[in-house]
Amino acid sequence: MALPLTAQAKYWGIAAVVFLLLLWFLGNVLLPFLVGGAIAYFLDPVADRLERAGLSRVSATTVISLVALLAVVLLVLAVIPTLVNQLTALVNSAPDIAKRLQGFLIERFPDLTDNTSTIRQTLAEIAAAIQARGAELANGLLTSALGVISAVVFIVVVPVVAFYLLLDWDMMVARIDGMLPLDHAPTLRRLASEIDAVLAGFVRGQISVCLLLGTFYSIALMFAGLQFGLVVGAIAGAITFIPYVGSIIGGTLAVGLALFQFWGDWVSIGIVAAIFAAGQFIEGNILTPKLVGKSVGLHPVWLLFALSAFGSVFGFVGMLIAVPVAASIGVLTRFGISQYQSSLLYKGTTARLDPPASPPPPPLRKTRRPPPGDAA
Repeated sequence: MALPLTAQAKYWGIAAVVFLLLLWFLGNVLLPFLVGGAIAYFLDPVADRLERAGLSRVSATTVISLVALLAVVLLVLAVIPTLVNQLTALVNSAPDIAKRLQGFLIERFPDLTDNTSTIRQTLAEIAAAIQARGAELANGLLTSALGVISAVVFIVVVPVVAFYLLLDWDMMVARIDGMLPLDHAPTLRRLASEIDAVLAGFVRGQISVCLLLGTFYSIALMFAGLQFGLVVGAIAGAITFIPYVGSIIGGTLAVGLALFQFWGDWVSIGIVAAIFAAGQFIEGNILTPKLVGKSVGLHPVWLLFALSAFGSVFGFVGMLIAVPVAASIGVLTRFGISQYQSSLLYKGTTARLDPPASPPPPPLRKTRRPPPGDAA
């Protein structure tokens, strides 16, 4: 006999509280394991396809690890040095960009030279606020970088965790499936498959979209002659998974840098803007429908709320688990709504007491009368 509903709610509530407490106290320690688990989850379909092609699980995992190692080495040798150099140059040129911006604003708005003008005071207040927030952000990043975990340990632990989780993924899923309560196992399997479909559609799809779109932006902006095109493309691609934020930040940064670099050359500025317009068209009409799909079930507003809430409470670790938790809550919410709509609380007793309406009688078939000459 199944447990009463109140007992089930109590146990599931205790499990949720324990999960949140572990995340709160051990979030920094769990970070490499969460990243490794995410990598293993992302690569599990590739390992399954290699197994169907005839390889064993160990061979498939080894092949994937070697290909990933080769890709990382190529990135380190070919892309990352250029990315670091462009990022350093962008940081060093920030004061010059600020001076040129100040000269441009003073030329267009002479009132800025007056210390008592409202525009000057407003800009000064904004600059002070940005400076204060920037100092807080820098201190927070420094503290997090020093207190979370060593970068070397992180780089070593994540691949090892991803390798072993990918190697034993099917066995772990089978072990968890065997521990499900027998009374609710079919329902839990159905909900788990729906959650997996949502995560597969969003996480794997969005990572693919981010990689493809970031590559497109970087290559196109570099060919357009933008000095920091690789950095801008990498930033725009990395935050594409946040609805609307990636395109707005990347487009604003690219067009702003183009205005300083190509001031007066409106063709080059228009090319940079056209690159982001083309990227948004490709993302919205080709990449996202093909790779993510329309049946994911994660509304952009709900996703933004989950990222903001978990990120503010649990930090970077919270942002990592925000999407899986949001997907799970969405699936459970839809399941609860379907259960409610099939219950007497929603339907009431009126529908059960009213007799079903009798079907309408079939229409009368008209008989064709023979012509008078055929009567004989």
